[in-house]
Amino acid sequence: MNYLELDQAMLYSMVNMKLRDFYRDLEDFCLSENIEISDLEERLNELELSYNKDTNQLEFK
Repeated sequence: MNYLELDQAMLYSMVNMKLRDFYRDLEDFCLSENIEISDLEERLNELELSYNKDTNQLEFK
């Protein structure tokens, strides 16, 4: 799946599900899914989403 091409709702939902169920943090997710973390963070910024390390999930800005 190409997470970088998903719309805001799908990216938010899919990444949060993966973080909740499988990964300890966003870096772990990116390594496992073969995504450059900088590319994902750039996409999150475009969609007005951010990663909250304390809750290990994406949030709307």
